[in-house]
Amino acid sequence: MINIILPVDFGEKTDQLVDGAVKFAKEVKGKICLIHVAPTDIGFAIGDMGYQYFPEVEENEIREELVLLNKINQRILAQDVECEHILKQGIAKDIILEYSDLKNASYIVMGSHGRSGIYDVFVGSLTKGLTKDSKVPVLVLPIH
Repeated sequence: MINIILPVDFGEKTDQLVDGAVKFAKEVKGKICLIHVAPTDIGFAIGDMGYQYFPEVEENEIREELVLLNKINQRILAQDVECEHILKQGIAKDIILEYSDLKNASYIVMGSHGRSGIYDVFVGSLTKGLTKDSKVPVLVLPIH
């Protein structure tokens, strides 16, 4: 079975990315391994007392993200593409690469907004980092 890792961030272009990944999965008769990586700082806030941690905020956010992830999973399954999903917390690039190894992935499918230059210097590019460090091909779909 061809495993395709599909990281999602629930941004405005997620639907377009999912559509492209589903099309690709159908072409190669692959299974989509959907992953969302939540940041580790959910629930932290800065206030008068300095940094504070609110576990209930983190729990609520994770619960909401799991609901969104499950909806995407169901949408993919409804298109006759095998799919599973997972949510993890950590550094996105590292978690995605570990998941790719765990699933013995054949591909990672990412989206690119076409930004470059100064944007990468200050914000960084997950797609660029994965392309550089992945052991498997990274299919980059243009999302505009």
